[in-house]
Amino acid sequence: MKFLAEDKLAALRSDEFQRAAPYPWLNPTGILSEAGYRLLVEHAPDPALFSGNFGKVRRYGQASHDRYVLDYDESLPIDPCWHEFVAELYGPVYRDFVCRLFGVRGFDMRLHWHYTPDGCSVSPHCDADRKLGSHIFYLNTSDDWRPEWGGQTLILDDGGRFRPRSAPAFEDFDRQIAVASMDNHSLIFARVDHSWHGVRPIHCPADCYRKAFIVVFEKRSALLGAARQLGLKRSAG
Repeated sequence: MKFLAEDKLAALRSDEFQRAAPYPWLNPTGILSEAGYRLLVEHAPDPALFSGNFGKVRRYGQASHDRYVLDYDESLPIDPCWHEFVAELYGPVYRDFVCRLFGVRGFDMRLHWHYTPDGCSVSPHCDADRKLGSHIFYLNTSDDWRPEWGGQTLILDDGGRFRPRSAPAFEDFDRQIAVASMDNHSLIFARVDHSWHGVRPIHCPADCYRKAFIVVFEKRSALLGAARQLGLKRSAG
């Protein structure tokens, strides 16, 4: 099975992404095939595999980002469909798409899941500057989630006022754009010094989670790039 809908990837334009306000972002639907998306949702990893991340002090005075976290590893005891999906993410179609969208020649990736329980939130923040951006695949559907429970990622517009190393509240922003976060929607955004985003406290039944699978795009370091070039020269010699 193919999970990525290649025609939908090809239709996403880099100029529209780069011109988006208040910073580059897209909230497409159907990036995954419908059958592929349903399979991934049905076989989402067991919460027992996750580690709790609660009450940890964040830098710059920001409130804790409380959730359960699972980093992807090829040895994880998860359904094979997830390993197949990850293999596609590391394949040429997705990598070419990301390079085109972000205007880069290469990048590194990290993959993880977040399951967020009742009462938890993600305070406004900008990601670390080692990141190029992220692609969040939302795993909740109309069958297991209600919009009134919350969980929408908010694109936050600060009008250029706040330093990324600060701790504004949601109410401090000029504009808050709630992205669609159910039923095969995803969010792609670039990391810049004003790429503020967050999730307000959710209110859901105790046995429910806000579920997301996150692909983090990271800049290739100068040292790593030099090492790769040296390896290429040696192999060519």
